[in-house]
Amino acid sequence: MKKTLAFLINLVLITTLLSGCAQNRMPSPESPVTLSVWHVYGSQTESPLNAVINEFNRSVGSTYGITVNVVSVTSSSAIDKALAASANGEPGADAMPDLFTAYPRVAEIVGPENLLDWNEYFTEDELAAFHDDFLAEGYFGEELLMLPVAKSTEAFFLNKTLFDRFSEDTGITLKDLSTFESVFAAAHAYYDWSGGHNFLQINDFYNYACVGMKAYGSEFIRGGRLRLDDDAFREIWMPLAETAIYGGICLDEGYAASRWKTAEIIANTGSTADVLYQPSKIIYPDNTTEEIEAVSLPYPTFTENTAGVIYRGGGLFAVKSEDERRNQAAVIFAKWLTEREHNLEFVTNAGYLPVTYDAMDALFADFSRIEKENYRNVYEAVEEMMDSYTFYALPLYDGASEIQSDFEENVKSVLKAARNQYIRRTNEGEDFRTVLTELAEESLAELKRLSGK
Repeated sequence: MKKTLAFLINLVLITTLLSGCAQNRMPSPESPVTLSVWHVYGSQTESPLNAVINEFNRSVGSTYGITVNVVSVTSSSAIDKALAASANGEPGADAMPDLFTAYPRVAEIVGPENLLDWNEYFTEDELAAFHDDFLAEGYFGEELLMLPVAKSTEAFFLNKTLFDRFSEDTGITLKDLSTFESVFAAAHAYYDWSGGHNFLQINDFYNYACVGMKAYGSEFIRGGRLRLDDDAFREIWMPLAETAIYGGICLDEGYAASRWKTAEIIANTGSTADVLYQPSKIIYPDNTTEEIEAVSLPYPTFTENTAGVIYRGGGLFAVKSEDERRNQAAVIFAKWLTEREHNLEFVTNAGYLPVTYDAMDALFADFSRIEKENYRNVYEAVEEMMDSYTFYALPLYDGASEIQSDFEENVKSVLKAARNQYIRRTNEGEDFRTVLTELAEESLAELKRLSGK
């Protein structure tokens, strides 16, 4: 009964909001519209957004003759590449979707002139409902090209089951994982204790650098260029490099969740949405399995007096159509998706944050709607950060996507090469501390060279 009432209210609201539009410019069962969408929220078969889209298609979508068809569920980098291929008309490229989720950087790929300006379809009161910071990211000049539908921040994820065993033998506790200095110390100790296993994976070295530089009163990006010569970068690079070269940090490609499954790592920093992929058990090389308990902790800090973290997640873009019915269909879907209950249903099943003040207040006032304990744990960590952390958006500048990708690749290649040298030289009898310091210095110089600094 409640769902039926909510549906009728939503239907009346949407109809009222769009009543000024001529009927021949609106989708209807007699003049239906199908919108294709590419998004990043989960796999093709287990996607919280797919579930919500199906609900839309059955309810308001059916009333208006709108079908939202999920064509692709993939990573943000894959969407970037696919959009570029579509925009450039590359042979074999997929057709441009009607809707897609992406970061602001894609606007330069697709062309702002080809994107729908949500400002033209949302009232001032409707836009005022959105979190100011989330909404601000989507503006390009006066045009709102990216509508926030879900945001995440970063956290520290830990396989507590295996960590507890390590803790019992070493005395290192959860409280010792609040700063990167102590996390790196734990990674060194875990490598020794485990017989040579990585402790940690940092999913985004770029984000680590952005937050770390701010902690030391500087900026990682200025004028669209990496500032690797800055003293602050050296402060955050040297402990990271030494830990990775020693063996405490995983430098391989791929996501952390897959390495959790085989206990190749037991911790990672990454998006709160990583909880969507977090395994509940691990598989050992002898094919035995073990159930695990996972916990989420606030993102580690760099200094005692600073606490910061990236908030992330793209938004919803719509390709502008000459057929106004298609534009209106996109707007109807977007408004429905960002209503409180629909947005909360989506984000709390994906580890994201809602995008309106009303929905945010509802979430943090009562975690009982969140059924899974590890999901509740994520939001508890976020709530703790909201009390004392500064939340930063990633800098937006021309070429940001390529620069970020290149930086991630360069960091891993430089540190992998240094790691190989470390193994060889220490096996030949050189003092590990001396070698570690030398290779960390050399890795910084090599990273600067690769980055053109």
